[in-house]
Amino acid sequence: MLHLLVRRFAVLPKLMALLGLSTSLLAAPGCKDNAPTPETSSPAAPEQVLVGGQLLGEYTPAQLAQRVPEIPLVGALARYSIKVYRLTYTTRNVDGTAITASGALLLPVTTAALPVISYQHGTIPPASEGSAPSYYKSSSELWSAVSVLAATGYAVSAPDYIGYGASKNLPHPYEHGATLASASADMLRAAREFCQQQKVPLSQKNFLLGYSEGGYATMALHKLLEEKYAAQLPVTASAPGAGAYHKTAFASYILTATKPLNFLSSYVWVLDTYNKVYGLNRPYSYYFQEPYATRLTANPRGPVPTLAGELFAPGFKQAVLNKSDAPLLAAFQANDVYDWKPKAPLALFHGTADDYVPFFNSQDAYDAMRARGATQVQLKPIQGGDHFTSIGSYTLQAFAFVSQYNAN
Repeated sequence: MLHLLVRRFAVLPKLMALLGLSTSLLAAPGCKDNAPTPETSSPAAPEQVLVGGQLLGEYTPAQLAQRVPEIPLVGALARYSIKVYRLTYTTRNVDGTAITASGALLLPVTTAALPVISYQHGTIPPASEGSAPSYYKSSSELWSAVSVLAATGYAVSAPDYIGYGASKNLPHPYEHGATLASASADMLRAAREFCQQQKVPLSQKNFLLGYSEGGYATMALHKLLEEKYAAQLPVTASAPGAGAYHKTAFASYILTATKPLNFLSSYVWVLDTYNKVYGLNRPYSYYFQEPYATRLTANPRGPVPTLAGELFAPGFKQAVLNKSDAPLLAAFQANDVYDWKPKAPLALFHGTADDYVPFFNSQDAYDAMRARGATQVQLKPIQGGDHFTSIGSYTLQAFAFVSQYNAN
């Protein structure tokens, strides 16, 4: 999806202003509940996670510019060639077992010490597994816009997540905050280990970006890094976009909606994940009415209606709204990542007319964080933007936001 971002945002003066660049630059060359738990200090000397690295290709600024032909000045921002690697590394599955996962690492060809962007991708349906970052195909979010960002002078660490790439034989734990965060953190660790082996200098600056599921993963990653890896992987700044941070409120929003919701098939995936990860193991008939319970039992990613009243079982709806289903409520709460106090600067980007992940997710996070005394959190509404029309503005504005902390 994000490989089309820059193409959709075709206002060049705004582009340059948002990136904080002038035209002069263009001429320059375990257990069932795996939610992160707070720790008072970073662990000492953590084990190595890198398994291996494979060079996928090297691309010149001219080649990268060809990926954004509609806006030549965007391509001109690419100052360096980039090398793209596929890394494999060790991380933990939802049950705590060690598995091999993968991701992509984009490295500008320069001797300068590189700041690092951890880029968390958005939703990839199982049928589109080949769009995961480590394949580095034209369908990947990394292919155009993110590659250009890397070529401005950032190392980009992009986890596939569990369920894609090297771990594609495992189910993807969709919207499971703990493993999205840990897989992303371990990829970031592997990227730094790889660069140390290859004698590629990196700075200590770590920036976090991601939209939609990637926005949720970015928020969960920021929280995990500050709780467990504050010394090893300090967060310099993060800019999550349009994530479903307030899972408990989102559930109530869906179940009381009377208008069509085009994302209900994705929410079926969320419920299926929590049902399995947290050991609820309930039949689909608990969650869904017929004939959809039977159909989804046969094909969990099959089509569903857009009206919540037609899809969800009345008993399930009442149990959620009355908060009488304690195990399921606990699963939602374990994946809430809106109510905590970040230390590093954090900007919440969200379209005010988002019709997939409502704006209240970012508003609730901002309000909760400010109430906890967070002074470096900002709410960045994208006025009138829905979940898809906001993507271009998010990419440019979020990159501009984190880049100001790279200049310091």
